[in-house]
Amino acid sequence: MMTRALHGAVGGIGGTVALSAFRQALASVGLVGTTAPQQVVERLEETGLLEGSSPGARRALAVVAHLAYGVGLGGALGLLRREREGAKEEAAVGSALGLLAWGAGWASWLPLTGVHLPPWKQQTAKVLLPVLDHAVFGAVWGLVYRAVRSGRS
Repeated sequence: MMTRALHGAVGGIGGTVALSAFRQALASVGLVGTTAPQQVVERLEETGLLEGSSPGARRALAVVAHLAYGVGLGGALGLLRREREGAKEEAAVGSALGLLAWGAGWASWLPLTGVHLPPWKQQTAKVLLPVLDHAVFGAVWGLVYRAVRSGRS
């Protein structure tokens, strides 16, 4: 079990890097404003927990939070994923698990902490962007997880 979690965490790093690159591409065409990790940091600022911190420190916190979430999520997905199949199947399963993670976060802890509205209360088509993000995260997670479990890097 620990090995699957560790391999999943490595997949989480790969998925997070891919998601970040995908977000940068979307931001370059004006489709993305702030990310969920940035919104978490903004919420911490509102509560006064980051009083006196520099903009660089806040950006670093957003990056660390994003990576930590991806690694933690990847580890949890590794525990869920017991089978090992071909690359297409692993990418598809990973995408499905990424969407499951999106639904759980955006329907529960993000709205409860005041970071984000639940998707059904949003009035813009941009609500679909995090769905795409998490599908990309999951697909890359599945491919990295498969490679690591297979002993290939």
